[in-house]
Amino acid sequence: MNIFDLYIDKIKKILLDLSKNGKLILPDRLDGINAEIPPIKFNSDISTNVAMFLSKINKKSATDLAQILAEVIKKNDKSIDTISIAKPGFINIKFKPIFWTNFIEDIIKNSKTFGVNKNEKKKNYLVEFVSANPTGPLHVGHCRGAILGDVIANVLLFNKNKVIKEYYVNDYGTQVINFTKSVYFRIREIKFKEPFPTDNEDLYPGDYLINFAQNIVNTNKKLDFKSFENISEELTALSIHEGLELIKKNLNSLDINHDNFVSEKKLVFNQEVDKVIDFLKKNKFVYKGKIKAPAGEDDTKWIEREQLLFKSTDFGDDKDRALQKSDGAWTYFASDVAYHKNKLDRKFDCLINILGADHAGYIKRISSSVDALSNSKGKLICKVSQLVKLIKDKKPFKMSKRKGNYITLDDLINQVGKDATRFIMLNRSSDVELDFDFDNVIEKSKDNPLYYVQYCYARIASVFRHLEKDLNSDIKINKYDFYYSEDEINILKKLSEWPKCIDVCCSKLEPHRIPTYLYELASLFHSYWNLGKDNPNKRFINEQKKITDDKLIFLKAISNVIKSGMNIIGVSTPEKM
Repeated sequence: MNIFDLYIDKIKKILLDLSKNGKLILPDRLDGINAEIPPIKFNSDISTNVAMFLSKINKKSATDLAQILAEVIKKNDKSIDTISIAKPGFINIKFKPIFWTNFIEDIIKNSKTFGVNKNEKKKNYLVEFVSANPTGPLHVGHCRGAILGDVIANVLLFNKNKVIKEYYVNDYGTQVINFTKSVYFRIREIKFKEPFPTDNEDLYPGDYLINFAQNIVNTNKKLDFKSFENISEELTALSIHEGLELIKKNLNSLDINHDNFVSEKKLVFNQEVDKVIDFLKKNKFVYKGKIKAPAGEDDTKWIEREQLLFKSTDFGDDKDRALQKSDGAWTYFASDVAYHKNKLDRKFDCLINILGADHAGYIKRISSSVDALSNSKGKLICKVSQLVKLIKDKKPFKMSKRKGNYITLDDLINQVGKDATRFIMLNRSSDVELDFDFDNVIEKSKDNPLYYVQYCYARIASVFRHLEKDLNSDIKINKYDFYYSEDEINILKKLSEWPKCIDVCCSKLEPHRIPTYLYELASLFHSYWNLGKDNPNKRFINEQKKITDDKLIFLKAISNVIKSGMNIIGVSTPEKM
């Protein structure tokens, strides 16, 4: 049950009836009407802006119109106890206790779907995320984007959409050649005791390459490593395989699994780049021209040359983009255009790209290419995952860099665990930098949001355990005839916001709202729990060592929402802490 949609629908029906009777003028659309939980000082359960939305077109003050509408709304709804008007024209509604009894009965009986928007048209999404070069382990910079993409996919799936999680493998180009050479020199180091050429800046220096090299040597006994040129193609495939297996292992430690891995090399070899260039030429989206030096680069050292350029400025980009290098090879952007044509050809309703902070400037050009390829009908949404700063003892924290010149994802998980990594990385909007404070993550207090939410669930589990009941089993009550106190209704009101939280997460692709919501719910619960220290009526287990049905259902409803939310963000709900 989404009480906000329910009341907006009720209000719209009343408005239409008033309009038919000539008592109210309505605009063509009523989308601007909303319903929210008002601030606690108003002592109301739900508030609507309908009077302010309609005041101008009806040439009445919002407060005067609110008085008229409030009377009609109350007359048409027997579950309303009182209605009040608050400046500048909000209509605040307080329900009779029976409303909340009906609400909790509904969400208990529909616990598997509570939060799902059944009225929304479901879509088919492709979420591409991580897509790091398969040349080494994932680092902390990849971690936040990986979790962001995974949870966006999870919340869309929770809301009954179709979702494919995809990884684009950059296994073509100069960086792959350098990577393969690096593995080759590590193999030479193992087999022929030759020192690794540390003075070559094009090579990858990480010690993890020793493992790659050893694995390749162990499983390819017949391969002759005396000449790089003779085995370069086969060695490239073996090296990319090792890199991808390590990345998959890194992601698996976060419980992240992709449905598809799409190879850039295959796109090139299948001539998909050539085909998309032909498409762009046919539609007059490319031309031969020269581009100026990139911003910040020395103009005196920049050589302007004629290149094949994509007219991205026709679609709002600040300059046209090169599709071909001076040696005739395709640019990375050209491959990316081909990849997005491949995505569009698979007929998804919406394409979502998760990009790192260093790729934020790439958004306009790739969005322009999708507009060109789809006649501006293909919907591409790019979300940027901003930087993460690791903090310990109130100072920037540097962990081991033995695997390369960066902090690996494995290092982070080994320090704080999967749950903390996922929850804290998601605890702030992805478009702002995040401080990951190690001291807060291990603290057992309100300052650690993960602990506070998990402790909420564990406290509820302790009540069920004491009563020898299974928290994970459905509860059947013969009669819902409860009376909830104001303290309990405040928590029920927070539960009622769960569907709205899911809706906003899906529509705005902002999954950080889920840990924020769970923390707020947990805070209300812990405050209520603490009331029981002084007030026996607030305790869940009475003096007879039993629990009343209303409190049992109350606890079950809270635990269901906590469990749903934690499942979406991929974090455990321990029953003991």
